Amino acid sequence: MKCVIIANGDLEYTSDIIKIIKNAQMIISADGGARHLRTLNISPHVMIGDFDSLNPDNYSFFKKKQIKILNFPLKKNHTDTDLCVSYALENKASDITLLGVTGSRLDHTLANIFLLKKLAKLNIEARIINKHNEIFIVTNFMELKGKPKELLSIIPVTQNVTGVTLTGLEYPLKNASMQMGDSLGISNVFKESVVSISIKSGVLIVTRSKD
Repeated sequence: MKCVIIANGDLEYTSDIIKIIKNAQMIISADGGARHLRTLNISPHVMIGDFDSLNPDNYSFFKKKQIKILNFPLKKNHTDTDLCVSYALENKASDITLLGVTGSRLDHTLANIFLLKKLAKLNIEARIINKHNEIFIVTNFMELKGKPKELLSIIPVTQNVTGVTLTGLEYPLKNASMQMGDSLGISNVFKESVVSISIKSGVLIVTRSKD
């Protein structure tokens, strides 16, 4: 089941983003993320959070529409987005897209990126999308479709990543090793319409970006 989680960060209302939301079988808003959905005239299936960042008018708007609301205390051990991910997993989501999870709060942005690592360990397909980036975690193998000249970067997020093999890119690799802090994988370029990324051990962040 495809699930979309919309949080309170930056979100551009592009046609692609709106299509992703409307095509989801489950739409979850994380706290203030409900404001994006109200702007788009889309109702979530459930709203989750402590609601410290959601305008009371938006809260009341969806409550009157009898949207399911799960309230959590302000003092808690998990972020609202993390709670949404847990809810999605409990309800059999197999594919999760995170929107509105990047922005000025770098701590929240990093925490949300590492939620992808949690999902990768569970073999759940997941990604973060904003206006300029798609972000993935690779622990074994993945293929990405794209257009020639699109940018793609790989960033090690474990001490060592071994067996790194890249195909379909301007700068391929074969069975390479990378260490955390290595900038070797930054700003590669699509050469083919499909690229593949495989590793033998470790974890990579993969970003497809456009300026």
